Amino acid sequence: MLQGEASYERALRPENFAQYVGQAGIVDNLKVFVTAAVRRGDALDHVLLYGPPGLGKTSLAHVIAAELEAEIIVTSGPSLEKKGDLAGILTSLPPRAVLFIDEIHRLSPAVEENLYSAMEDYRFDVVIGEGPGARTVPITLEPFTLIGATTRSGLLTGPLRDRFGYPARLEYYGVDDLMRIIQRSAGILGVSIDPEATAELASRSRGTPRIANRLVRRGRDF
Repeated sequence: MLQGEASYERALRPENFAQYVGQAGIVDNLKVFVTAAVRRGDALDHVLLYGPPGLGKTSLAHVIAAELEAEIIVTSGPSLEKKGDLAGILTSLPPRAVLFIDEIHRLSPAVEENLYSAMEDYRFDVVIGEGPGARTVPITLEPFTLIGATTRSGLLTGPLRDRFGYPARLEYYGVDDLMRIIQRSAGILGVSIDPEATAELASRSRGTPRIANRLVRRGRDF
């Protein structure tokens, strides 16, 4: 994604569940889970968001963190090349933080295997020394929530998928929800748009909020 496009997406990103349009069933479930976690003072169970690109997985991850009033740390599968990359992030997480891993299907096998105990037991094993004298030292992690996002859920291994307490598939948007997104984005960007134009843009967005927002941005030039 180009830097300019990414900055626009951040500007248009919803800040809470009330502003998040669409995916009603998923959002309703998350409201219950988040409320319960906050009431208990616990980390939210791990969440897997999957589905086609541009449907709001990253936006929803940020909304979840905001509703939890938790810090969010953002990374991606390709960025975590070795065990040490993962260790550096996990051992520095504050209590009940959200770790968002985009393109989680692209984690290397070595990194993924070390994620299992972190997700399940909030533990990370560090090997000290080499050869016969090597020993494993477990490091206790602060409770955290992992939110994984992927457009290719079929590439996830069974052990990784099974460690997510709430897997959620995001679906393509209907015209009515896309119109709401277009109207909100136009307001933020200062674009004047009438109902007929809103409906036309929604019909051209192929069920995808990212495309809808891109069309709104283009409309600023006319």
